[in-house]
Amino acid sequence: MAQNSQAAPRRRMSKLQRKNTLIAYSFLAPNFIGFIIITMAPILFSIVLSFINWNGGVLENMSWAGLDNFREIFTNFNFKRSDLGITLKNTVLYALATVPLTIVFALSFAMLLNKAVKGASFFRFVFFFPYVASIVAVCACWNYLLMKYGIVNTFLNSIGFNFTKSWTQSRSLAMWALIIVAVWRGAGYYMIMYIAGLQNIPNELYEAATVDGAKAFQKFWKITLPMLTPTTFFVTIMTTIQCFKVFDTVVLMTEGGPGRATKMLVNYIFDLSFNQIKYGVASAVAMVLFVVVLLITIFQFRAEKKWVNYF
Repeated sequence: MAQNSQAAPRRRMSKLQRKNTLIAYSFLAPNFIGFIIITMAPILFSIVLSFINWNGGVLENMSWAGLDNFREIFTNFNFKRSDLGITLKNTVLYALATVPLTIVFALSFAMLLNKAVKGASFFRFVFFFPYVASIVAVCACWNYLLMKYGIVNTFLNSIGFNFTKSWTQSRSLAMWALIIVAVWRGAGYYMIMYIAGLQNIPNELYEAATVDGAKAFQKFWKITLPMLTPTTFFVTIMTTIQCFKVFDTVVLMTEGGPGRATKMLVNYIFDLSFNQIKYGVASAVAMVLFVVVLLITIFQFRAEKKWVNYF
């Protein structure tokens, strides 16, 4: 009798647990199903498609290509002449400039606005606003500012520089126009993350450093930067991925020009897919983009460990 009385609550608890589990799954199912249909399925299809010849139309038009799509994009590969080489070089250069500049400005704004000074909340909103503003409106405004007789050139000419071309129509300036817009939009967003990181640093560390006679720069180098390593690592990963995914800003501001001066990998994939109708080749380029981002991410993980060990 005692054993039966103990078994009944167990069965009841088991039913309650199953019920709670089913309820939890019912809440998770819509998001999980959406992820499979909208994200996972296209990724798997793109991987398969990179080994297939398909120029659109019915699925019967597909044929096995093996590595032919990869051979096509790497044939005569050159950073100065081939489409893949030029777009890969442009994307890497864009990332190399955008990522560190975004981190520097985001951290600088965060340190300035982290203190409880008058108007700090207002300026946080001002710096964050570009990130949530319409990208179309942002690019339209910057195109106007950077045009031949725009405000930027007028100001630079007034202080002694000689800028006589529209930035987006100049081979030497078009890339910098994209970088300026990317840093201007992203710095405010990552500033919020740095502010959160700064507020999690114990004040006792700064007080102890002050007692030991540490200067402001020594506190920044020995306390602030090491304690912000997780935040900096996250910001670096996210900005790098965003740089390799850049598409809309290029289309709205330069359309990849002048010539191919600002054409990025994603623009090249779009051109292969929807202009040249080479879905297999476009998927092969997408796999190259995936491998490049993966290698950069692995390098950043290892670099973070060395950075932590350094301090």
